[in-house]
Amino acid sequence: MVLVVLATLFTTCLIVANILAVKLISIGGWVVPAGVIAYPLTFLFTDVITELYGRRTASRVVWLGFGANILMVILVYSGKFLTPAPFWGDQPAYEAILGMVPRIVLASMVAYLISQHHDIFAFNFWRQKTKARFLWLRNNASTMVSQALDTGLFITIAFWGTVTTEVLVNMLYTQYLIKLAIAAADTPFCYLMVHFLKNRVKLSPANA
Repeated sequence: MVLVVLATLFTTCLIVANILAVKLISIGGWVVPAGVIAYPLTFLFTDVITELYGRRTASRVVWLGFGANILMVILVYSGKFLTPAPFWGDQPAYEAILGMVPRIVLASMVAYLISQHHDIFAFNFWRQKTKARFLWLRNNASTMVSQALDTGLFITIAFWGTVTTEVLVNMLYTQYLIKLAIAAADTPFCYLMVHFLKNRVKLSPANA
């Protein structure tokens, strides 16, 4: 049951991040996709899953999220071709906002598969190196590099040609800095979740 909840939270944050990413927001003058408020949380959940259930289970959850996103983009894109009700005049808005979802999801999935699998690998690597000590170290060390991979791939694929080079570069480094701040802030929550859940789940033999 715990794994189902963690996987559901992970997938929810992932899908919501892809939808929110079509909106560009300004934070202190920095331009970033709105998905920045949701996507960094996915690394928190994969770190907790890796800690409690092991690398193989976490990898399966990542692939589950991949499948859920493919289904989401198919359904959302299909909605574009459904005949709107005669009194509903928001079809142009639907196409303008959600019409970009396929490109956003393509960018997200490329970045997602590479960064999430790296995060799981790095988290497990540091877990073995530290003999399962220093959760804060593996949580942050794995996420910092993974977020750099994710940000570089996602921003470039999703927005290349749609914004100026200046805006693109600004989005790259500002989004990475914001993600780093969120990653650092979620460390206490990683500790709390692992502490609260470790006695309520059957640990993977590799992680026991």
